[in-house]
Amino acid sequence: MMKKILENNLIKQFIKYFGVAIVAFIVNYVSLYIFSDIFKINYIISNIISFIFGLIVNYVLSKKYVFKSEKLNKKTEFIIYAFIGIIGLFIDTAVLWFFTDKMHIYHMISKIISTGITFIWNFGARKILYYLIDRK
Repeated sequence: MMKKILENNLIKQFIKYFGVAIVAFIVNYVSLYIFSDIFKINYIISNIISFIFGLIVNYVLSKKYVFKSEKLNKKTEFIIYAFIGIIGLFIDTAVLWFFTDKMHIYHMISKIISTGITFIWNFGARKILYYLIDRK
């Protein structure tokens, strides 16, 4: 019975997080395009800036709709969330670089691939974080 409840909650949480991630992705993706293709800033630098925009959107929406915990103060929670995001940024940028520079794929296509991989890291790490916090 408990397993069924946990699985159902995990599925609902995943669907909510996926919705939040789509909004954050749109902010990230559009920003990347503007910085790299319109303003002609290097795609790696543009990715870092746009990733930060997406991370902020993701944090605000996730806090409101997905991961809720009253056990951490907001500052500590944001620092931990940002730390997970920074690891995600390294993953995202490395995958983006690999597919763009080594596989010669247009960086906007590579970004879709890198976002998918980073999404898995972010959800898993945040799910574990809130699980550990709420156990205490």
